[in-house]
Amino acid sequence: MWIGFWQVSILFIIGVWIYCLIDILKNRFEQNDKLIWALAVIFLPLLGSVLYLIIGKNKKLEQTEN
Repeated sequence: MWIGFWQVSILFIIGVWIYCLIDILKNRFEQNDKLIWALAVIFLPLLGSVLYLIIGKNKKLEQTEN
């Protein structure tokens, strides 16, 4: 069975969406930024994920080794 462009695009978008949600949940952010990014990615999957990858990843707090 042949997979078309739209099916691959949808799978890619879902993969990026899941990656962004996991990355948001695993990392620390200032104040309410974590909640805001999570809501943006959940309610605006494509736009929220792209914005998170461009802007949000730079806003993460440094993780300290314990």
